[in-house]
Amino acid sequence: MKYQIIPVTPFQQNCSLVWCEKTLKGAVIDPGGDLERIQAVIRERGVTVEKVLLTHGHIDHAGGADLLAQALEVGIEGPHKADQFWLDGLANQSQMFGFPVIATFSPGRYLADGDRVEFGEQALEVLHTPGHTPGHVVFFHREEKLAFVGDVLFHGSIGRTDFPQSDHQTLLHSITQKLWPLGGEVSFIPGHGPGATFADERRSNPFVADQVLQG
Repeated sequence: MKYQIIPVTPFQQNCSLVWCEKTLKGAVIDPGGDLERIQAVIRERGVTVEKVLLTHGHIDHAGGADLLAQALEVGIEGPHKADQFWLDGLANQSQMFGFPVIATFSPGRYLADGDRVEFGEQALEVLHTPGHTPGHVVFFHREEKLAFVGDVLFHGSIGRTDFPQSDHQTLLHSITQKLWPLGGEVSFIPGHGPGATFADERRSNPFVADQVLQG
């Protein structure tokens, strides 16, 4: 599997184009906006996008999903159904953050813990990781030891929990009980900023390092 990160929106959100190297069929994870930029990379890479994937319903991750799916004539998969209220509120989010008004939509497929999403000959495992939002999911490629973690975890930080239906302890549980068991060697692509490995974060992240949580 190959991937390319495409920073989008004023929030510099890490949209990712992922694809099967053999078939050149792929998916777009979290197209928050700047669709022309995303489509230019799709063309440049020669990828046939089969679906749009969402980690959660915040506007910088989901704001361009419906329009991109329509343009590419594909479906949207994710997030977990618990985030539908965020998708229902996209117009309000648009006004709050100064985005063009975005219409409400529902994905063609909600995702749950243990699901799989497939493109070409590749598959991503779905982990339900609430805390930042109640319906947040993470996409994990086991063979590449690579996780697309949205806004659950960052290099040196964790997701905000001051939103409606966010919860700090739930987020810590998602990180320690869902992500860490995947293995310290797993690399992750966060929703913003540079990636790292889970081992890096267990060693030095001031919010979830082993010594912090055990202290």
